[in-house]
Amino acid sequence: MNVLGIGAHFDDLELGCSGTLIKHVQQGDNVTMLVITDSAYNTPEGHVVRQHEVANQEGLKAAELIGAELICLGINTFMVPHDETLTKQLNMYVEKLNIDIIYSHWVNDIHRDHHFTAKCALMAGRHVNRFLMYRSNYYDAEQPFRGNFYSDISDVMELKLNVIKAHESELQRVRYQWLDFFLNQNANDGQKIHSKYAECFEVIRYVM
Repeated sequence: MNVLGIGAHFDDLELGCSGTLIKHVQQGDNVTMLVITDSAYNTPEGHVVRQHEVANQEGLKAAELIGAELICLGINTFMVPHDETLTKQLNMYVEKLNIDIIYSHWVNDIHRDHHFTAKCALMAGRHVNRFLMYRSNYYDAEQPFRGNFYSDISDVMELKLNVIKAHESELQRVRYQWLDFFLNQNANDGQKIHSKYAECFEVIRYVM
């Protein structure tokens, strides 16, 4: 199976669905992580928060831990377009890699980069038989996340945490709160399916 994970920034896929991507790799599937932006950004005053070189190296380390190939389109952070230019790029990779299943951002995410990434991915992946959306942050949105598909990641949760830890620059920025948040979230989702840890997705379609 050919698997495509689409994230707006280095760390989105790792937070939202890296446990599931790891399990795909363990099952012998080909996994590609496609990151839309270079993930560099500054404060409004112009102070550097994250450099592209740092984000890229952290992304490469995370992908290596997962066992996935990594592609970065290099669009500027906060400038993800909602137009045919990005859709065409995504569609090219979907076709080139002969993708069977896509994991992408939840389309109602309030982060504009996440939202536009999801909208373009939905169009580019319209012919893919399996399309699942993940959440990679904890902000409330206009609509609730209606998770209705679960992936048991109990046996890879420790590795998922190591994957998240690869993004040291962002972990420092958030004072390592991501680790506790996603550990607890995956534990809560696990309880719903009587397992220790799980990742939850909202299904666009899933053809058996």
